[in-house]
Amino acid sequence: MRIVFRCDPALAETLPQPVPARTVLPDWLRKMPAKAYSEIHGRDIRTVKQCPPFVDAMTHGFMILLPCDVTVENGAFEWHWDIAEPSTKGHPRSPLSFHVAEQLAGAPFANGLAAIKFNSFWTIELEEGWSLFATHPVNRDELPFRLVTGVVDSDHFQDAGINFPDRDFRGVLPKGTPVAQCFPVPRAAPELVFESFDAARQIAYAGTVADVLARPGVYRKQFRDKRPR
Repeated sequence: MRIVFRCDPALAETLPQPVPARTVLPDWLRKMPAKAYSEIHGRDIRTVKQCPPFVDAMTHGFMILLPCDVTVENGAFEWHWDIAEPSTKGHPRSPLSFHVAEQLAGAPFANGLAAIKFNSFWTIELEEGWSLFATHPVNRDELPFRLVTGVVDSDHFQDAGINFPDRDFRGVLPKGTPVAQCFPVPRAAPELVFESFDAARQIAYAGTVADVLARPGVYRKQFRDKRPR
């Protein structure tokens, strides 16, 4: 999959570039113990740090990064970002804009407040037949905002503005904070096929479950595809 990122030429030397998600894993995951004692089991058990699907979801795709420090205090947002005037007509200069509360009316995450929009200064072009899935950085509940998930047909519409409803937060969102995790998804509808286990699949199912429960690393060693570095 070839992904092309473009930006205004006046900002090319200023903007942080999107990065592979695997390069911005949070400190809490690095510091998490591989095992923790379980009162229920009466022994140490593996934490999610040893769960490849959990970690692979966090490393999948790429991250859009906040382009400058943003200070949040009493519902007000402030930044000092000395950048050149964009050379493209209609191009934003502010890292933030907003959607009025009425645009979220009826949504379960609506809170009566405007939704902050972290402007994306990069356009994103995908290959024909692919769309861009943009979501909150996976398993990143410590981030003081929540991304409104969306899918953009970026093979045709090669722009990726991203919307965020804000939580109650005071402090500084530092430059480089991951604000959206994105990855290409095929637009073709899947064919759903339903079958019952035959004898061979029953044996395979029972054997795999027994192996996974009996010893660590079965999925990682036998089934997980090696990720590029």
